[in-house]
Amino acid sequence: MTIICFSHLRWNFVYQRPQHLLTRCSKNFKIYFIEEPVFNSDEDGILVLKANENITVVKPSLKANLKTDNINRQKNLLDFLMSELSINKFISWYYAPMALQFSNHLKPLLTIYDCMDELSAFKFAPPELKENESRLIKKADIIFTGGYSLYNAKKHLHKNIHAFPSSIEKEHFAKARIIKNDPPDQKEIPYPRLGFFGVLDERFDVDLIKKVALKKPKWHFVFVGPIVKIDEATLPKADNIHYLGSKTYDELPYYISCWQIALVPFVINDSTLFISPTKTPEYLAAGKPVISTAISDIVHPYGDEKIVSIIHNADEFISAALTELSNNNTVGWLKKADAFLENNSWDNTWNEMHILINKTLKTKNLSKKKQEIYV
Repeated sequence: MTIICFSHLRWNFVYQRPQHLLTRCSKNFKIYFIEEPVFNSDEDGILVLKANENITVVKPSLKANLKTDNINRQKNLLDFLMSELSINKFISWYYAPMALQFSNHLKPLLTIYDCMDELSAFKFAPPELKENESRLIKKADIIFTGGYSLYNAKKHLHKNIHAFPSSIEKEHFAKARIIKNDPPDQKEIPYPRLGFFGVLDERFDVDLIKKVALKKPKWHFVFVGPIVKIDEATLPKADNIHYLGSKTYDELPYYISCWQIALVPFVINDSTLFISPTKTPEYLAAGKPVISTAISDIVHPYGDEKIVSIIHNADEFISAALTELSNNNTVGWLKKADAFLENNSWDNTWNEMHILINKTLKTKNLSKKKQEIYV
């Protein structure tokens, strides 16, 4: 079976939910991962790259400054791809509701919407995104959500919707507990280190970090990840704040291994109302204490279980960090965190999703056969 996946994220950007799930999915399906187009080519076209044996990344490119309908041009490229590859029986998998504009004419055996974020609340979201998501929800046969907050916000919109919050590859991040080699661009940074990995965007709480860094000049703050959608000049600058840029997924355990505390310093606003940061369980799997702002899907359950320190301002941040930095006995906490994460894995998440997909496909096929008999 083939899956055509429409994504707003690029495959080689930050390794996160789509890559984790689709890599496991590719053991059962052949996948074409269609990215958003770039506008820099001489002619409309498609670049096709192999991510693995069963995952093909499709990069549409559109001729820049061409005054024609971009949606129809993308539709033409999609139809060309489907024709060239002789794709007839397939499942449509959406991360990007906007892709429905050029793919709604397709006739998949099943339509999946993996709603990993409330994209309409993000910076630079197109105004028509909400309308397209409403259309996608109506079209979808099954919906997954990236967290419980998102599930609770959308569960009344569909009869076959399921919450699948952030998972982890425990073995990958557990390497941070034994790694001793500090990466070259980090090894000269003094201790103690408080670190973050992920995308630095409009969700990053600039004022919080600025205040804490100013009050605690001997603490060093390490930020690993790309800067997107915000002006780099607006980020807090100080001798104890260090931006190390993007790193590969494989490199992350080496960086976090040499931190004392891991951070989720997100501002509380519409863009973070429904997020379920994957980094939370990844930090814990690495064996690091976590300080987070009051993101709902971190407060419940991580804060409730006293596994993550939840803070609301700079003073609470400093108090929580002082407690963690002076704690010489973390054995009990670590055992509790490990027990909490015991059944949390992307393998388990995909297996549960796969069961639901097969069940939905079977139900849809039975319904179709009944309709054919009736006709």
